[in-house]
Amino acid sequence: MQGYFNLWPEVVHDFADLIGRMPEPMRLPPPLPAAISRMEETFGWVKFLEPEDARLVWARAEGAPWKAICWRFGIARATAHRRWQYGLAVIALRLNGRPAPAKRSQTFLIKQANRLSNQ
Repeated sequence: MQGYFNLWPEVVHDFADLIGRMPEPMRLPPPLPAAISRMEETFGWVKFLEPEDARLVWARAEGAPWKAICWRFGIARATAHRRWQYGLAVIALRLNGRPAPAKRSQTFLIKQANRLSNQ
């Protein structure tokens, strides 16, 4: 036997056949080249962070739930959220051309980045 084939004609559905059926899931169109270029630019942003903080920010960017992140890094939920905010604050400061002061607390940097974003 060379292959499988079907002798039945193609089924044509009319409107009455479609009533009551579950709608087909909509799919997003493929991204535009400009969107892919913008995404690729963000890959280098984690180099501004310490390796542990970069892994945490990247895990959150991938959509990992907080519970899995806390388990993976061995930290509490509040600590994970604070370190994630700190990582985003450092990235925001560096993208705005400002250095992240090493002798300041994480809370100070988060507030400074929030203040810059509200201007």
